Parts: sequence; C-alpha cells; structure tokens
Amino acid sequence: MIIDATNLILGRMASLAAQKAMLGETVDIINCGEAIISGRKEATMRDWIHKVQMGSSTRGPFFFRIPSLFVKRTVRGMIKYNSYHGKKAFKRIRCYKGIPDHLKGKEAIRPKECDMERLATHRFMKVKDVCKEIGGK
Repeated sequence: MIIDATNLILGRMASLAAQKAMLGETVDIINCGEAIISGRKEATMRDWIHKVQMGSSTRGPFFFRIPSLFVKRTVRGMIKYNSYHGKKAFKRIRCYKGIPDHLKGKEAIRPKECDMERLATHRFMKVKDVCKEIGGK
C-alpha cells in the first residue's frame, strides 16, 4: 500500500498506516513533508518546541527534525512497538520525503477520511514547516 501524504491530516493518516501494518501489509508513505498538523501555528510550535527541549541529548525522548522520520515516529505512536507483533508491523512501514525511484509510476492512494477537507478550520501547518521551526534543514 502506498499512501501519498500530500494534504492529509497527520494523525488520521498515521492511524490508518498503523492499522494496515498491524494487518500485515507493507505501507509506504510518500511526500511526508506535505502532511498537515491542524491547529494554530503558535500553539503547535509551542507544543513541539516544548517536546524537543525535554530530556537531554544523551537520554530521550528523541524527536526527529527530518519530515520522513517525524512522520514515522508519529506512526510508531499508534502501534504497540514494544510487543512482538508491533515490532514486526513497525518494520513494514517506510516513510519518504519525496517519491523514491522504485515507487515512481505506481499508484498511491489518498484516503478520503484523512483529507484536510474534513477540517472545520483553516488553521494548520505542514510537517516540513514544523520540522524547519524546531531545527531541521
């Protein structure tokens, strides 16, 4: 299953990807930087900066600043990744910043239940913008 994350709500997409992975499917998520996080920019950034500043550099929690790893960590939160089946499912999830060569030409789905048109508000941020604000390149 290939999911195009362009203009999809991050949490809804992550839960769908986690469900499919737990059922045994391999899930590839492309265009991870284009997924959106709903909410006001100030509140979203305040929450993420607080999360990144928690802990220390040698001991967690670790929050990635690369959009593909940022999305993968979000999906990890939807899976019981410490159990045997959760580890297997987490290994079946792949996230990419753009569209890799081996997936070009293949059909990607954009689930309607995850689309940003379901938002009641027009306040949102893209994942790539959040990553850039918390220190990514």
